[in-house]
Amino acid sequence: MPSSPPSDDFRASFDATGSIRRPAPEIARGLEPEDTRRARAALATALDPQGSGERVDWDNPQTGAKGVFTPVGQAYPSEGRVCRAFLAEIVTSHNEERLQGTACRDKNAEWTLLDVKPWKKG
Repeated sequence: MPSSPPSDDFRASFDATGSIRRPAPEIARGLEPEDTRRARAALATALDPQGSGERVDWDNPQTGAKGVFTPVGQAYPSEGRVCRAFLAEIVTSHNEERLQGTACRDKNAEWTLLDVKPWKKG
């Protein structure tokens, strides 16, 4: 005897398990693709554990977007990756944001943002 499919009430009674990945955070809102490319390159340079640990500025004269990334603390290992916290200031023609976040570099040397949120001094 074939079984009937579960009812909507049955399916709705289960909570999400977290198996659906959240989208990766963005560096900042309102960046054009070329702005994002330049910002990501600056972020990678700023977070490089072999680098100077100094802030790295970037800009895109065509859109007027610009920003700065400042690494915070030392890089640390996490789940086979190298991670580091950062502060960022991003300015576009429509927006100005001060952010804090964390990114990790995998074995392919690609930095992935883990979290990005507004930075509140204090």
